[in-house]
Amino acid sequence: MKKFGWMLMLVGMLVGCGSRENKALTMRSSSGKTCEVLLATVHGAGEAEALAWAEAVLKAPQEGLPQAEARFNVVNITVEALEKTQMFRMHRNIIICQVAEGNPDKCFIRRNQWAEPQVVVEVSAATGAALAELLERYSGSILEELYRAEYERMRRAFYKDRNVELMARVRAKLGFGLTLPQEFAWAKEDGDFLWLRKETKDFGLGVLVSESPYRKEEQFGQERVLDRLDTMMRREVAGPAEGSYMGTERRVEAVSRVVAFEGTKYCVETRGLWRLFGDFMGGPYVCYTLLSPDGEWVVDLVGYVYCPRFEKRDYLMQVDGICRSANWEEE
Repeated sequence: MKKFGWMLMLVGMLVGCGSRENKALTMRSSSGKTCEVLLATVHGAGEAEALAWAEAVLKAPQEGLPQAEARFNVVNITVEALEKTQMFRMHRNIIICQVAEGNPDKCFIRRNQWAEPQVVVEVSAATGAALAELLERYSGSILEELYRAEYERMRRAFYKDRNVELMARVRAKLGFGLTLPQEFAWAKEDGDFLWLRKETKDFGLGVLVSESPYRKEEQFGQERVLDRLDTMMRREVAGPAEGSYMGTERRVEAVSRVVAFEGTKYCVETRGLWRLFGDFMGGPYVCYTLLSPDGEWVVDLVGYVYCPRFEKRDYLMQVDGICRSANWEEE
């Protein structure tokens, strides 16, 4: 197999490994189910260490879901099969683990190597122990790249079936755009609040947007974010039962972290559960609290799922992808 280069110095290399413009003109679309990863290993050479890492990191429970669901579904194949089979190389998320005497210890990441959107991670080491150490060291960056490819896949899929009228209306209302598929509809607006949703007989997806002037850094603290969401939801999102309303589920701890969000000055991601007060409904949500590019506004961008009968990870990824499509540039 072709070697991808020397040891990455992480963030800079991640950006530098994108596809070239002329290559992108003929690049094939990647394949693979939502949150699916191909893990290519060599029998008896670091395979056990790679599978153990995948179990602990890739298949760890996704944060913010009411029932345990893995972050990613992992399909284990051999490196030989990857080299010989074009179908495997078209997959969106590929991790290659190779252990052999004399191998340099390195972790290298390429974007759009054989298809797009795609991330290909190659981890090379002389021993299984060295492989395990590299995978652990770069776990965070590998996860970030895998999710980036998932968000890009969602954005492209939604854009092909985009609701042009709704997207124009959203941009006129908010001053920034969201990529929205045909099934989404305008549910409610009220001042600086907007509610978009998709309702079916089996599940409901929604996006809530609220803007407020930026005054101080404390607005990004978790308690401030949750208090703001509760106020907004109680005022704007009524449930089907009389007097019921939406709110965050404080009996289950939410998880917050600072994340990179393209086009914004600062962003905190919060994942947790919501519930209806006065009724029996609930589900997961993800909230991105953003500082607008001009530094004037705090934007709470919330994607939520109601799906009592089915697993929720992939539905949450859909609204997550819509939130991640926020774009302040003029189209």
